[in-house]
Amino acid sequence: MGDQATAVDGRKLKGQRRRAEIIDATLRVVCRDGAAGVTHRTVAREAGVPASLTTYYFATLDDLLVAALSTVAEDYTRRIRDIIDAGGDTLRGLAELIAESAGPGRERALAERELSTLAARRPALRPVARRWRENVAELARDYTSEADAVEALVAASDGLCAAVLLGGIRPDVDHIRAVLARALAKARP
Repeated sequence: MGDQATAVDGRKLKGQRRRAEIIDATLRVVCRDGAAGVTHRTVAREAGVPASLTTYYFATLDDLLVAALSTVAEDYTRRIRDIIDAGGDTLRGLAELIAESAGPGRERALAERELSTLAARRPALRPVARRWRENVAELARDYTSEADAVEALVAASDGLCAAVLLGGIRPDVDHIRAVLARALAKARP
């Protein structure tokens, strides 16, 4: 009985690894070719697996895109949760996260931005695409309960991330933090 349970656990673990590899390949395709470049075939080629395997784990293209966006959103959710839980200067923590879009976090930020934009056309992606905004709103509510100020911080965060990705602003944490603080300025007594 123990050997059979171990075999089942091993197959399950292998399946989870394979699924994660396909999701990572999807993110690489999104970063390289944009969301429009994602097909079961292009992802399978990127992952080095047969196309039938991508459709086994993700029956539809929306399933595949939702899984890819969920992976990125879960990472951002964890990071923002860590910033909130650490306390201290949470705006600085958010500014550091946004500034990473120009460096080590660029690929993930680019994939998240691309897939979130695609959500405007693909309803299946919308709930996941909203997570970044919901997480930033939670952080903002540590500063204020004013809905307008919360929305201002969310909009400023989105805009700053886009500006960093486009090279429109320098990824200077102090500058980004100052802009975020300005968005909340009316919320502070």
